[in-house]
Amino acid sequence: MTEGNHRLPPCFGDLDTVFPMGTDGLRHTPKACYPCEHKTLCLRSAWRSSKGLGAQEEFVDRAYTSGLIGFLERWSKKKDLERRRKNRQDDENHSRR
Repeated sequence: MTEGNHRLPPCFGDLDTVFPMGTDGLRHTPKACYPCEHKTLCLRSAWRSSKGLGAQEEFVDRAYTSGLIGFLERWSKKKDLERRRKNRQDDENHSRR
């Protein structure tokens, strides 16, 4: 995978590598990613992936559990994430044909 004339590292966009779950149950960017010139684009790509949508769902559930959002907001956000996941799967299926 390339971006312009730059080769992207093999870990590019891999959520489990660039934003793994820490021992505290939260996701953290590893210090090894800090100097990478592709860090921001890589994290955005990982966040928009199917696994990233699952991580976003973790955030919504955590916010609901802690009382930061109510039932209707949680329901709305989860519906939106499910819709985005379905659209991503449809796009992937169409691109394979």
